[in-house]
Amino acid sequence: MLEKPLIGKDEESQQVTAVISHIVRPGREEGYEKWFHGIATEARKFKGHLGVTAIRPHDHAHPEYAVILRFDHYNNLKKWLESDVRHDWIERLQPLIEKSETIQTLTGLETWFSLPNKLLRTPPPRYKMALVTWLAVFTTLAILSRLLAPLLSRLPVLLNQLITTGLVVALLTYLIMPRLTRLFRKWLYSA
Repeated sequence: MLEKPLIGKDEESQQVTAVISHIVRPGREEGYEKWFHGIATEARKFKGHLGVTAIRPHDHAHPEYAVILRFDHYNNLKKWLESDVRHDWIERLQPLIEKSETIQTLTGLETWFSLPNKLLRTPPPRYKMALVTWLAVFTTLAILSRLLAPLLSRLPVLLNQLITTGLVVALLTYLIMPRLTRLFRKWLYSA
């Protein structure tokens, strides 16, 4: 059920996110929503729980729900995922879904390294993610700083940096990292 953790023993204290995918049977959406509310309430009672969100499908042709579950570290997430309470809720879920759920655990940079239609793929090694991220941040910051310098030069330094870094993060998240991930996919995801 739970795939091998993507984090090492020295990193078990890092915040961790689980992305859980459910494909809901047609006509069972209302039952799924009630089920989700119930299991989310139970998850909140577990040590280290930091929040849960559901991403609902935009159309009924692809009835996949993504549940994003955050815990303070992997061991607490694992306790929840393997608990009897959750097991009981998963049993109740079975008539509502078409196939077994899939779970992926994420700890940080790997959320930038997902390929389209490959949401649940194991992330690349951290050193590869760090190198591609460094390349992206350096290039984006260098170009953006030059372009924005005439517009932001009259602002206080901290406000200038706030605006510049905010734009860099937005560009990286929505434009640059998805393209770099596709460009470097053979290297990033090499066996």
